[in-house]
Amino acid sequence: MTNEHMTDADEPVYVISIAARIVGVHQQTLRMYERQGLVQPKRAANRRLYSRRDIERVQQIQRLVADLGVNLAGAEVIVRMNEKIQVLEQELDRLRDELQRQRDRRLPAPRG
Repeated sequence: MTNEHMTDADEPVYVISIAARIVGVHQQTLRMYERQGLVQPKRAANRRLYSRRDIERVQQIQRLVADLGVNLAGAEVIVRMNEKIQVLEQELDRLRDELQRQRDRRLPAPRG
C-alpha cells in the first residue's frame, strides 16, 4: 500500500514484543505466522513493525483457531476470503454511488 493510501490502521508502529503482548501470544507465534504468510509486518532497521490492522488480523486468526477449532491453513483461507469480501463490498458501494449519480443527472429538471 502506498503512503498516500495508508490509513492509521495500516501504519506500522508496534514492535514484535508489544504486538505479542497486545494479542496475548509469544513472539515466536508471530514469527511463525509471518513465515506461514498469515501476517506480513513491515521491516525497519531489521525490526518487525506491526500495524493495528496486523494486530486485528492476528486476533481474528487466534479467535478462529481457539474458539472454532480451525487449523491455521483454514484460518488463512477464512481471513483472506473476508478481506476479499470487504474489498468487493467497497467496490459495490462505489459502483452503486456512481450509478445513482448517473441516474440523478438524467432526471428531468422540475417544472415550476
